Amino acid sequence: KPRPEESAIPVPFSYTPSDDGIDENLLIFLHGLGDTHIPFAKLGRQLKLPQTATLSIRAPEKIPFLYEEAYQWYTSFDGFGELIERPDPTPAMSLISAVIKHFVRDCEWTMNRIHLFGFGQGGSVAVQYAIHHWNDLLLQQQTADLKLAGSPVAIISSNSLASVVSVSGPLLSYPTLSQKCPTPVAISYRLPPAEEALTQSQLTEFKKAFTRVEEVKLSDKRGGMPASRGEWEGIMKFWSDVLERRRGEGLFEV
Repeated sequence: KPRPEESAIPVPFSYTPSDDGIDENLLIFLHGLGDTHIPFAKLGRQLKLPQTATLSIRAPEKIPFLYEEAYQWYTSFDGFGELIERPDPTPAMSLISAVIKHFVRDCEWTMNRIHLFGFGQGGSVAVQYAIHHWNDLLLQQQTADLKLAGSPVAIISSNSLASVVSVSGPLLSYPTLSQKCPTPVAISYRLPPAEEALTQSQLTEFKKAFTRVEEVKLSDKRGGMPASRGEWEGIMKFWSDVLERRRGEGLFEV
């Protein structure tokens, strides 16, 4: 498939085609608060997922008052340096929408082959975008008042995002949807007393918004990204279910 153009993506990024030369899936990495896209570009190459191209993009906003390269997906701190309890993720939604639009319009990808992986704030952005996109599809369907054979929801489901993995990233808001989002979601999180532990109410909100939610529990002994083969196992199993693989003229799941 055509490579993305730097002029079409307004932030630095790193794109790597599939190792096996078959770009059937696109996995987009969204880093955590205070990071850049570079470590996740390396992770994407190390994973070597079959028939999967990877894209790591940098968040749009530099965190103020820090000398190092540290970025955020949306304004995260108030004037006193305190975390904002109810942040506005609109800048992140606009950026992800623009990036995916470029891949669909210019690089020959379809929405149902595009997957997101995010850590921390990036994970929150990933799941929020899946809902944002699904809500747009529902609104388009209502506006057009489609009179098509079969289930309208099944028809627009084929245009929903392929999957999302969020590591330690809760939902930022809880929209009321007329239909749950069909995008499969894996929520990977550390157990209490880890600082990044998710609450039961946060986990419940995922199940209100998505039809399929898988939980991947991580150790409470450390923080951060999954660090061992055991911690990656649940995520890899999820990907084996949702990533498509092409053989000959047909498609089958990994």
